Amino acid sequence: MSVTDDIKAKLDIVEIVSPYVSLQKSGRTFKANCPFHTERTPSFIVNQDRQSWRCFGACATGGDIFGFIMRAENLQFPDALRLLARRAGVELSDARERKQSDSIHSVNNAAAGFYQETLNSDAGKIGRDYLDERGVGAAAREQFKLGLSPDGWDGLIQYLRTHGFKREDALAAGLIRQDEESGRVWDFFRNRLMFPIFDRDGNVSGFGARALDDSNPKYINTAQTEAFDKRNTLYALNFARSEIRHSGTAVIVEGYMDAIAAHERGYTNVVASMGTALTESQVSQLRSLAQRFVLALDPDEAGQEATLRSLESSWHVFLNVTSRRAAANQSVLNQWTPPSLRIAALPAGLDPDALIRTDAGRWEAIVADAQPLLDFVIPALVERADLNVPGSRTTIARAVGRLINGLDDNEQHEHWGKLAEALGVPQQTLMGAVSRGAPSRQRRNSPMAEDGSPQVEVSSNLIESQGEELIENYILSLLIHRPDLAENARGLSGECFHSAENRELFNALLSGPAIETLRDDLDDILVERLDRLEAVDIPEIGRTGEAALAQCSRRLEERYLRELQEETLRSDAESAEVEERVKRVNSRIKELQTMR
Repeated sequence: MSVTDDIKAKLDIVEIVSPYVSLQKSGRTFKANCPFHTERTPSFIVNQDRQSWRCFGACATGGDIFGFIMRAENLQFPDALRLLARRAGVELSDARERKQSDSIHSVNNAAAGFYQETLNSDAGKIGRDYLDERGVGAAAREQFKLGLSPDGWDGLIQYLRTHGFKREDALAAGLIRQDEESGRVWDFFRNRLMFPIFDRDGNVSGFGARALDDSNPKYINTAQTEAFDKRNTLYALNFARSEIRHSGTAVIVEGYMDAIAAHERGYTNVVASMGTALTESQVSQLRSLAQRFVLALDPDEAGQEATLRSLESSWHVFLNVTSRRAAANQSVLNQWTPPSLRIAALPAGLDPDALIRTDAGRWEAIVADAQPLLDFVIPALVERADLNVPGSRTTIARAVGRLINGLDDNEQHEHWGKLAEALGVPQQTLMGAVSRGAPSRQRRNSPMAEDGSPQVEVSSNLIESQGEELIENYILSLLIHRPDLAENARGLSGECFHSAENRELFNALLSGPAIETLRDDLDDILVERLDRLEAVDIPEIGRTGEAALAQCSRRLEERYLRELQEETLRSDAESAEVEERVKRVNSRIKELQTMR
């Protein structure tokens, strides 16, 4: 793939053009008044599918992102190339490096042919048997140029020598290795099923290789070369690019066989990530093609921890790429839907390859119903944890908080609410415990983790209380830290508190004296309770304290009323007074629910 192709793969023409003109969506294209001449009726069209622009008015010209930037900024091609390379994060190589990359592609293409010949020969029976067992047909083997490296030391070396390729190029491609002292060379890949890895233009940039015996590791890849970098590569993207752009959805699996099975069954918008976590380069390539991204996860029990870590990494990479483009292209974000990252959770024991080959309809349904990443991660973490173990809520809040804090304020509020519900904690309690809950302006000055994501500090004292005491503890802690809120709490009855200690302390806090004076009037048990709640660290919440107190008070009152209603109905008492009492309770519960 040429450097210009690499740049175009990572940039979207709509995002490049939008700072210069006010684009309006029109069917499958965008239109605007031409930025290069004066006109009243829009004649300037941007085609996102083709990644091209054209003026149908006086200019009567068009082109790609390079042509647009050259004209818009009055630049020559070299300067436009450097400008767009910086935006795409692509390093420009010199002529020698480009020549080396071309030589590597050439020798890799030859090696792929040799491996194909070997697979189709008598020596390739072991490879053909494996592919037969996995259900890979002849058409897929040919399309993906699957092959077999012979079980010898110099089969490829002899083939390349016969066909006129230089040893230096084979070494640079990682196909052969050489001992520095003796000068002896040997084939790097031996007795393995070979998966050629293509760039976007269909050139073989490297290889993946699977052992067909007990050799370890089971899979190995070409080492990094001028032409191949695993972190910049998406397997099968050359075959999937058109359908991804057409459907607007990219489905990302982990392995070669997963991608091959999908394409063989007609799901041609599927690529493999060459590993579990996405990289910025991979996301950038897909970001110019699609709006919806679905990660189809291997449900292997042993890999759940690694899977959750890779999801966190992928999430931050995804947000980083998206936020950079959002900052540079505010106008276009008002005209098209922000991209979404979703998770297709596969059934236990079935990876994408197995599921597609055994039940394609179920695969389609799972991909179609893929959950937003946080909707998947929150219950996944909670289900795997024992919330009765001290510290478990805090651990989950920290882990999920690192994901939530990359979102905008409205989305943050929504997902903190989902996390609070999953943990069995009132949302205001959770928000009070998290030192960096919602305001995006705080995030910009917050400490960062090693991967560049925001750190999240959680007050464990506040959210680790069990069950019914959570809301009560938060209200009391809030009143202790904010005595000025006592008047706001007078509408809440002390009867709503389950704990006798909490009930007495609540009534005492509303009685008016300062904390130190109050401490002198309380018995030892209540003083101990007061000291524990006073030690709870509630971050500064300013005016939101009133809202927090009101919300928790409503929840506490609703809980009390439901329990009162249940007791009344269970009493078997029959009278007009009882009936009227139930009606009043129902009415108040509905009123509280509408105030949420």
